[in-house]
Amino acid sequence: MEVIRRSFADRLKGAAVLDVPVYEEVEADTGATGQAAAVVGLAAVATAIGAMRFGPPGVLGGLISAYVVWLVWSGVTYLVGTWLGGTATWGELLRTIGFAQAPGLLRVFGIIPILGGIVRAVVWIWVLIAVIVAIRQALDFSTGKAVLTAILGFALLLAVQVVLWLLLLPIRVFF
Repeated sequence: MEVIRRSFADRLKGAAVLDVPVYEEVEADTGATGQAAAVVGLAAVATAIGAMRFGPPGVLGGLISAYVVWLVWSGVTYLVGTWLGGTATWGELLRTIGFAQAPGLLRVFGIIPILGGIVRAVVWIWVLIAVIVAIRQALDFSTGKAVLTAILGFALLLAVQVVLWLLLLPIRVFF
């Protein structure tokens, strides 16, 4: 079987249009983790630009939080997905979930008045669908299990964020 190696741009486009072979390719390509990180970073920058009309964005903070969320969500998804019987490594989930952020590049259009809100909503749903495809392909199970994994993983991610926020609240009040 011949291994197809698409360019970064082709992978980006393929991930955005939910092309299953692209997700299979990046899952298997251990060298694509850096590319997945680049997708996460590009989507974070596009989000920051798209939100500029709301005031000076914290681009650095946005980039850092995008990477932290990507790493933690991939880890939580790995734990939940393998618990549900999926077979994947954390790296496979990092790569596929990273590339699933490709539609997020369109968040740059969030800067357009009135249309921006619609763009942000559509892209949010699009990324969620891409993440479900990524989870399904990486963990090698049904769409139903991928949806359940995404929901449970996201709920656990939110719980972690709430706990961290509560732990940091006394520090915020103090300063």
